[in-house]
Amino acid sequence: MAQAALTKNKPDEEAPEFGELDGIVGFHIRLAHGAVYRHFTETFAALGMTQKQVSVLWLVGANPGVAQIELGSRLRMDRATTMTIVNRLQERGYLRREKSSSDGRKQSLHLTDEGEQALQQAKQCIEEHEAWLKSRFTADEVEKLVEMLSRIHE
Repeated sequence: MAQAALTKNKPDEEAPEFGELDGIVGFHIRLAHGAVYRHFTETFAALGMTQKQVSVLWLVGANPGVAQIELGSRLRMDRATTMTIVNRLQERGYLRREKSSSDGRKQSLHLTDEGEQALQQAKQCIEEHEAWLKSRFTADEVEKLVEMLSRIHE
């Protein structure tokens, strides 16, 4: 069994090549996303938060009183997803909703003290995760990569 574990980490000479897939950008983006997502999940396991939950905490922390609908729009999430995430964070005691002072139909979001603490822990995890990711590139490559990826999602 120990031998199987050792050989499992060695490249398999019988593994099929990517072939034509190797030239497909979307395929490599999917593989890269999978690797980044797995590392993120491992890094954040102790906090018990998803990428979207961390993003919501971060944006609310940076924009106290942001409207729930604006938050969803900025993160490119539909209303139902935004509401589910906000509900979960509120249940955990990280967020509170208030009626917007400028528009009574909107709900503004604020971090609680517990939410501030969770955000600080999340930021430490993000620093670790970002260091892992950026270690694969030079500073110039990181800047160019962010620029290029922004072209896809903007």
